[in-house]
Amino acid sequence: MTFKNQSFPSFLFPLFLLFSFLELIEAYPPFMTPPTWSLSMVSGGYWQLLQSSVGVSAMHAQVLPNNKVIIFDRTDSGPSNLSLPAGSFCPNNDCTAHSLVYDVVSNTFRPLHVITDTWCSSGSLDPNGTLIQTGGYNEGDHVIRIFPPCDDVSACDWYELTTTHLVDRRWYASNQILPDGRIIVVGGRRVFTYEFYPKNDFMNNNKSFYLRFLVETRDPEENNLYPFLHLLPDGNLFIFANQKSILFDYKRGIVLKQFPPIPGNDKRNYPSTGSSVLLPLRLTPMGPREVEVLVCGGAPAGSFLKSDKMKVFVEASRTCGRLRVSDPNPQWLIEYMPMPRVMSDMILLPTGDVLIINGASNGTAGWEDAVNPVLNPVLYSVNENPVRRFTVLSPSNIARMYHSTALLLPDGRILVGGSNPHTRYKFTGLYPTELSLEAYSPYYLDPKYNPLKPSVISVEMGNTVSYGQRFGVTFSLSLYKQGTVYVALMPPTFTTHSQGMNQRMVVLNLATVVQLSPFNYKVVVDGPTNANVAPPGYYMLFVVHSGIPSHSIWVNVI
Repeated sequence: MTFKNQSFPSFLFPLFLLFSFLELIEAYPPFMTPPTWSLSMVSGGYWQLLQSSVGVSAMHAQVLPNNKVIIFDRTDSGPSNLSLPAGSFCPNNDCTAHSLVYDVVSNTFRPLHVITDTWCSSGSLDPNGTLIQTGGYNEGDHVIRIFPPCDDVSACDWYELTTTHLVDRRWYASNQILPDGRIIVVGGRRVFTYEFYPKNDFMNNNKSFYLRFLVETRDPEENNLYPFLHLLPDGNLFIFANQKSILFDYKRGIVLKQFPPIPGNDKRNYPSTGSSVLLPLRLTPMGPREVEVLVCGGAPAGSFLKSDKMKVFVEASRTCGRLRVSDPNPQWLIEYMPMPRVMSDMILLPTGDVLIINGASNGTAGWEDAVNPVLNPVLYSVNENPVRRFTVLSPSNIARMYHSTALLLPDGRILVGGSNPHTRYKFTGLYPTELSLEAYSPYYLDPKYNPLKPSVISVEMGNTVSYGQRFGVTFSLSLYKQGTVYVALMPPTFTTHSQGMNQRMVVLNLATVVQLSPFNYKVVVDGPTNANVAPPGYYMLFVVHSGIPSHSIWVNVI
C-alpha cells in the first residue's frame, strides 16, 4: 500500500499501518509463516541436461520410493532408439524398448519390457509403493500392469495381470488413490464410468459404475478426457472436466454438490489440455482450515477442431481459476498468467508454491496441433498478493510440447522429459521427437541459500508416520531463523498429458522446535489427521526452513 500524496495527514498514519497489517494477514493467513525473502529476490533457477537421449520419449513418468523413475511411451509408434537386451522377447518383432527405469542418484537408465500398448494410460502407486498402471490403447486398453519398487535394478520389470482386467476400456482416464488404499479409475474416451482396483467381489469392485457427469461434460471436441481428480479432506472427490466440477461421493455414487462453471470460454481438459493442482493442505489439530483447487491454461472452445482439421493455431488460455472448495458458496477467482499456455504441467513445490512448466502458446494437444513452445517456467506464489503472484523464470532451450512430462524429484529438482507431436519418432522439422532428460533446479537450490537449507538427520518411528501420532524430525542447519520451519509430506506423482495424478502437499501441524546442539534441531509435528488428508502410502518428507526445503527422505504413512 503506497500513498503518493505528499500532504498525507499524519493523524491518519496509524490507520495506514493497520491497513498494511490487514493486507499482510490476508496474503498470509495466521497459520502460515510468511516467506522471509522478497519475491524480487527469487532467481530464475537453472537447467541441467541429464541425458541427451534415453532412447524413449517420456510420455508417462512415475517416481518410485527407491529414487527410481519409471518412464514409458506408447508401443505402437514404431521402434524406439533404445534396444532391448540380447535374447529378449520381442513383441511384434520389435526389439526396442518402450519403457525404461531411470536412477536419479546415478543418472543412469536401463530398458524395460512392456508388452501391451500403454498409449495415453494412467497410474497410481498403491500403499506398498507398487505402481499400478492402467489401460492404454488397442490390446492394452483393459490391461492392468504392475511395477514393484526393488533395489535390484537388474531384476525389476513390468508384470501384466492375466486373470484380472479393467471392466471398461480406459484410454485417457485418470486415477486417484483413496483413503482405504484402493485406486479409482475415472473416465476415458467415450467411456462414462469409473471403477476400482484391486478387484474384489466382497467390496463389489468387479464392475464399473456410471457417472452422468462425464456425459454432461463431453462436447464435439471431447474436452472432458483425463478429468482432474483431487481427493478432498472430507473424503469425497473433486472432479473437474471441460469447464464444470462436482463434489462426488464415490462410495455411494452420489453428486453432493455442483460447483459454478469456471468463467470464460476456455476449455481445460484434454485435448484443450490445461492442468490442475490441489493447493497445499495446511493442517491444524482439527485438519486443514481451507481447501483450494487451482486450474490453469487450456484453449478456447473450438481450438482443437481448428488446429487438428485446418492447422489454424488459436492462442491458448492465459487464465488460471482458483476455487476455495471449502467455502459454503465457493466462487472462482480468475487470474492471468504472463503468457498463454496449453499442455503445461503444474508442479507443487515443497515451498508450497506452484511451478508451471512446458507447453505451447498456440493450438492444442494432438499430432502437430500446436506451435510456439513456451520455454520459460512460471512460478505461481500461492500466498502472494494476486497482482504479484506470477514470476517468469529462466528458459530451457528444448521445446516440450505434446507428450512431455515433468515431476518433482526427492532432492527438490524437477525432472523434465519427452515431447513428440508426431505419430512416429521424427527427428527432423520444427518440433522433433525429444528423447532427452533435463532437470530444472528452482531458486531454492541456489548455493547462496545453503546456510538456510536444513539437512534431515532422522525421523522418529523408523520412517513410519501414523495418523494423528506426534513424532520428531531431527535436522542440522547452519543458520536458524526463529519461527520459519515446517514439515511437509508430498507423494510421488504419476504424470502424463499435463496431469499430475495423486499430487498433493500436506503441511503437518507443528508442536515445537527444540535446539539440540549449536547446529542440530528437532521439530515435533503431528501425523496427518486421517487418511482423507493423506492416503496411505509413501511420501517425500521435506523440512522447509525460511522458505528453503531440505532434500527429502521417504516415509511410509500407515
